[in-house]
Amino acid sequence: MIAEILRDAKIASVLTGVRMPRMNAIMERWVKTLRAEFLDRRLIWNETHLRLALREYEWHYNQHRTHRSLASAAPLRARPQALVPDRFDRLVIRRQDRLGGVLHEYRQAA
Repeated sequence: MIAEILRDAKIASVLTGVRMPRMNAIMERWVKTLRAEFLDRRLIWNETHLRLALREYEWHYNQHRTHRSLASAAPLRARPQALVPDRFDRLVIRRQDRLGGVLHEYRQAA
């Protein structure tokens, strides 16, 4: 029954692999992060709006959001350079809001 509903909505089901117990846990963690950081804070109007917002969040997640397991790097970006203590007094941070202010990105100004 659920497979039919998904098929009618043009959603492809992906079965978890045999002997891959961590696969489900990884996806559950990603969905939890998506909900906590984005979907619970945003009003979605329709499917088109949802797809655009998810695309933007995916870009943010892979290109900018820091990940603890990657030593504060994003998955598709190189690790940031360590700050030198003598540059702290000249440190200027710029903030850019994304998705109407739900997401904030911070960059060091040159």
